[in-house]
Amino acid sequence: MKYTEEHEWLRPEGDIVVVGITEHAAEQLGDVVFVELPEAGTEVSKDDEIVVIESVKAASDILAPLDGEIVEINEALTDNPGLVNEDPLGAGWFFKIKPASMSDLDDYMDEAAYKEFIG
Repeated sequence: MKYTEEHEWLRPEGDIVVVGITEHAAEQLGDVVFVELPEAGTEVSKDDEIVVIESVKAASDILAPLDGEIVEINEALTDNPGLVNEDPLGAGWFFKIKPASMSDLDDYMDEAAYKEFIG
């Protein structure tokens, strides 16, 4: 997995990348009460605001970590946004993107670098 400075994780699965927020980010947000996801088929550019997440503490935007096309969204978050808190690295994922270039993942931190970043 790779990690962004905005506390997103990126997990490659073949030519698709699954994206969510880290456990650290979920803890900082507090209880997530609402998640607005992009539509599948949406073309995005790196740093586009594509997800709105609201918690009891704040509202935040999640930025696209890569150029590409959103190929799937996690519909379960619509009915149960708390999955982001319960299982941020698993069932709480936000979307799957088909990146324009998989090599763009090389720009992000590995787990050791991310732990140092938040440490």
